[in-house]
Amino acid sequence: MSNYDDTNIFAKILRNELPCHKVFEDENTFVLMDIMPRGTGHCLVLPKHPARNILDADDEMLARVYSTVRKISHASLVAFEADGLTIQQFNESAGGQIVYHLHVHVIPRFDGVKLKPHTGEMESNEVLAQNAAKLVEALGSG
Repeated sequence: MSNYDDTNIFAKILRNELPCHKVFEDENTFVLMDIMPRGTGHCLVLPKHPARNILDADDEMLARVYSTVRKISHASLVAFEADGLTIQQFNESAGGQIVYHLHVHVIPRFDGVKLKPHTGEMESNEVLAQNAAKLVEALGSG
């Protein structure tokens, strides 16, 4: 396993070096829309502090991240009128991890609708902005 690389895309987003569609931020976590969503409303929860993945995150960091995952999960059900959720977290390349900064996928799910394959196809900025706004509104009403 390699060390944390602070040039990864999420580290750059957290330093405001790259744009994103932000949904939520607190002292310890940051939530943004996934630019290559596998479903409507797919977003990512990140810790603000460096961690390559779950294997080098401490218990406190994981508790904060998963507290935010729960908050975003509730908001996702409301915002997208979803029937359920898929929560995913990948570790190292053999486990499917592509970006080496701990992140948790929160994907609203709908009965009878399969997840899109991870093709690398980017969603339009307009759709991402609309979905971010729906989540922000749902967070405000919760």
